Amino acid sequence: MNLLKGVGDFFALDIGTTSVRIVQLSGDATRGWTLQKYAYVPVDEKVIQDSSELGRKKFQDIVKTAVVNAGIRTKNIAVGLPARNTFTAIVETNTQDPKDLAKTIKYSLDQYIPMAIEEAKADFKILGPSPNDPAKTEVLVSSTSNDYAERTLAMIEGMGFNVVAMEPEPLAMTRALMPVGAVDARMIVDLGERSTDLVVVFQGAPRLVRSIPGGFDALIKAVATSLSVKPDQARQFILKFGLAQDKIEGQVFKALDSTLESFAAELMKSVLFFQGKYLNVKVGGIVLSGFAEIIPFIAEYIEAKTDVPTMQGNPWQMVRVSSEQQAKLANVASEFAVAIGLAERSND
Repeated sequence: MNLLKGVGDFFALDIGTTSVRIVQLSGDATRGWTLQKYAYVPVDEKVIQDSSELGRKKFQDIVKTAVVNAGIRTKNIAVGLPARNTFTAIVETNTQDPKDLAKTIKYSLDQYIPMAIEEAKADFKILGPSPNDPAKTEVLVSSTSNDYAERTLAMIEGMGFNVVAMEPEPLAMTRALMPVGAVDARMIVDLGERSTDLVVVFQGAPRLVRSIPGGFDALIKAVATSLSVKPDQARQFILKFGLAQDKIEGQVFKALDSTLESFAAELMKSVLFFQGKYLNVKVGGIVLSGFAEIIPFIAEYIEAKTDVPTMQGNPWQMVRVSSEQQAKLANVASEFAVAIGLAERSND
């Protein structure tokens, strides 16, 4: 298994809570990327979670059909690993010769991961000198359990594909969402269905990685309860009116205020933690992704609560997309950050 490396001709697969996203790009990070093939397939959450042989077969058929319909021919695939199934941390060690450092980390990985090394698939990447202490070197360490890795590999290989890379989703999304040309630290925040992934990036590398319980479903429940409507209608209200206080008497805003205030407080805790470690570095902005990218006025709300400039991100910022592709992707484009980030690995 290769958590952090993987190159060559491949396509990316992101398995979400209620859908599957597939992307194949051409190009590179220097010249820019072009969208070649893609697929977006809604999938019943029960099918994705079904671990039975019948459920696994049904899900495999869905993915294989999507790949064929997209016109993808390569069998090589990069797969995202959900934050809930991975452990990612940035550790510091004494600076030494890069080759010696790599050997030291390789043979001491068990000190940095929360499980026995024989029970885990683990990998690392040397980030470089610590911005806080030149005598130290920062290393990104990532791991997942053997059981989860082997089940994922078996499922993907059972479709006839060759896994060339497996990467934690929070790391993949930063590749697509980090604003071009940013020189200060930025916090990337992806609001998913059930949880929220958060990564602070500085000098081109992740420096803080967190997963916060609670996602878009918590907002739906808050609105459904407050307005006495069904979840589907609550979802529509949030996506249509967002936090506009001049729409339907500001009822959606009032229903979400308490939940989002707690959410903003969690983001601020991460900002303060990062700035407490890197004393001379400020988080210069918050970049929103996932559902937070499309909820009206949520960026303005979070900026007001955190006093940190906040913007909706664009995972397609480095990808050339035809007008026909744009039209087809219009309603789901915000959900592709992980898939695009995985697909942009080829020149890393």
